[in-house]
Amino acid sequence: MNTIPNRQVICETLLELAKEDRDIMVLASDSRGSAAMAPFAGTYPEQFVEVGIAEQNIVGMAAGLAHSGKKPFVTSPACFLSMRSIEQIKVDVAYSRTNVKLIGISGGISYGALGMSHHSVQDIAVARAIPGLAIVLPADRHETKKLTEALVKYDGGVYVRIGRNPVEDVYESGDYPFEIGKAVTMKDGKDVTIIAAGETVRVALDAAAALAAEGVSCRVLNMHTIKPLDEAAIIAAAKETGAIITVEEHSIYGGLGAAVAEVVVQNHPVPMKVLGIPDEPAIAGKTAEVFRHYGITGDNIKQVALDLISKR
Repeated sequence: MNTIPNRQVICETLLELAKEDRDIMVLASDSRGSAAMAPFAGTYPEQFVEVGIAEQNIVGMAAGLAHSGKKPFVTSPACFLSMRSIEQIKVDVAYSRTNVKLIGISGGISYGALGMSHHSVQDIAVARAIPGLAIVLPADRHETKKLTEALVKYDGGVYVRIGRNPVEDVYESGDYPFEIGKAVTMKDGKDVTIIAAGETVRVALDAAAALAAEGVSCRVLNMHTIKPLDEAAIIAAAKETGAIITVEEHSIYGGLGAAVAEVVVQNHPVPMKVLGIPDEPAIAGKTAEVFRHYGITGDNIKQVALDLISKR
C-alpha cells in the first residue's frame, strides 16, 4: 500500500530538479506544511516565497516572477486557489501568457469533514473556460513525478489538482511515456469505455476488473489532462466500444464528463453516463465515504456499465 501523498512527490521532484535549475521557485499561501513544501523551503530558502493567506496576491506575484524569467510553482489549497484568485488566474496567468504552475492541493473532497467551503468540485469547470490554461489531474505518485518533470519544461499556465492523502498506485512504476494532453490507455476493451482522471482512475480500473468477471471487455482511459483534451482518444473510444462512462471527483456540470460529452456529441454520439457529484453540496466525510455515497465505486460503475450496454 502506497504511503506517499502526491504533494510530497511534487516537493521531492522539485528538490531534485532545483539542484540544476535555479529558476524554479515555490510560493506558498501559509501552506508549506499542507503542501509538504517545508523541505524545499529549508533547502532553497532563496527560491521559496511565503505569501501568507493571500491567494490573490500569490498568483499576481507568481506572474511577476514568471515575467522576470523564473519558473514559479504556486502551492495553495485548491478550494481557495481556484475560487478566490480566479480573476488573477484569468488575467495575470492566462491573458498575460505567463509561465505559472498552479498546484491546487487537497483538491476535490480531500478536506472531507470541512464541507462545501473546503471542497473543490467546481474548479475544473471554472478553469476550463479560461483560454490557454491547461488542466491536469495526476492519478498516482508515479504520474505525479512525471507530471512535475514535464511542468518544469512546459511553457505556459497550468492548473494542477491533487488530493491530500496517499492514493493507491495505478502504475507499477514510472516506466511509461507521459505527455501533457495525451490520454493513457490503462486497459483496452471493446464493449464499453470508462474515462477517469485523478483519484477516480483507480476506481475505474476496479470497475473494469469487475466487468471482466461478467465477461464484459472494458477500456479504461486515464484522461489526466482535461485541457487540452485528447479528443482523438475519446472519438476512438466512442467508435470502437459504443458506450462511454466518465468518473470524476467533481460536479457533474462542467468537468471531465462535460468535456468528453462535448467531443462525443459533435463527432460520434453514443450512450453516455456522467458520474460525479450531483447538484448539491457534497456530503462531509472521508473520501471513501463520499465516493460510496455518490456511487463512485467499482461495483456501482460495473452496474452502470451493464445498464448502458443493454440500452444500445
